[in-house]
Amino acid sequence: MPQQRRNSRRITVGAVAIGGGAPVTVQSMTNTDTRDATATLAQIGELARLGCDIIRVAVPDREAAEALAEITAASPIPVIADIHFDYRLAIAAIENGVAAVRLNPGNLDDPDHVRLVAEKAQEHRIPIRVGANSGSLRPAVVREMAAKGLDHDEAIAEALVESALRECALLENYGMRDLKVALKSSSVPVTLAAYRKFADRTDYPLHIGITEAGTPRRGIVKSAVGIGSLLLAGIGDTLRVSLTAPPAEEVLTGLRILEACGLRSAEPEVVSCPTCGRTRIDLVGLADKVETFLAEIAGSGRKIQLKKIAVMGCAVNGPGEARDADLGIAGSAAGKLVIFRHGEVVGAFDPAEGFERFRSEIQKCTVAE
Repeated sequence: MPQQRRNSRRITVGAVAIGGGAPVTVQSMTNTDTRDATATLAQIGELARLGCDIIRVAVPDREAAEALAEITAASPIPVIADIHFDYRLAIAAIENGVAAVRLNPGNLDDPDHVRLVAEKAQEHRIPIRVGANSGSLRPAVVREMAAKGLDHDEAIAEALVESALRECALLENYGMRDLKVALKSSSVPVTLAAYRKFADRTDYPLHIGITEAGTPRRGIVKSAVGIGSLLLAGIGDTLRVSLTAPPAEEVLTGLRILEACGLRSAEPEVVSCPTCGRTRIDLVGLADKVETFLAEIAGSGRKIQLKKIAVMGCAVNGPGEARDADLGIAGSAAGKLVIFRHGEVVGAFDPAEGFERFRSEIQKCTVAE
């Protein structure tokens, strides 16, 4: 079980509570052109149906900031504006209805500009995320930490903490208390060190993740290790899995990490076994088809009323796991697919027919949300 959650102050992003014991939420970021409100809203809708709680959008120019008026008005989940370099885009985004803004302390230099954003956020009663990133740290801060005799990784972790602390202090000086903080690196050890140091020194709610984690093959592993380690230590109030992949992959991976950490119930939990020499069916293909079908159902806005689905390969553990599940399918020594429903055998089928029958059994257990 995870350790007791770190005690953090609570903020709200739209109607979503973050920190203060609220459930850990999953975020992603659109990869559409924000200036295309129709395409952006279509992607937000898809991600919301998959379970995304909060969405962030890029705001590279004034046209994108103006498109936020239409996007925020129609989005089913709160929208955060991702701001870099230009404080005026933050102000425009706030005026156009975003639920929060993300500021990077590495690229917003003028304290007066920070003050103007803080005042506008308070006027509209929305929070600010201070998003420190190892790729955009101010070199002077890194040199300052290195001058203390720290090695490279320790200096980066300390620089992330110091950058975030200074930005938070500046915002608090301007009356802005509704803050959440991220301290991300592409290195798992650096990220963990930064979050642990910062968590010990503050009560700000924390947005966690491994930045630039990579393609799904590599990035899912790095994110699961990094995000999972923090969550199991009670650190983290909201998360994003950063993958070189469609945003849907980020959302599904984030949800699975929460499930694996015991912080969210799987709906449904899917168990499947490794392959071995006893397997007489295409277990890998079968499991992949089941996962794909479940994702299609979730994406259609329907809910699966099953707690556990088992996809098993052979007659050793297969029947036991399949019987223990609400719905199970297991390969037999004869190469058949045996379907179980609530512990009872439905029948044994040839592989093609068996999968279609299994799909039908799952479909019977779906309802509109």
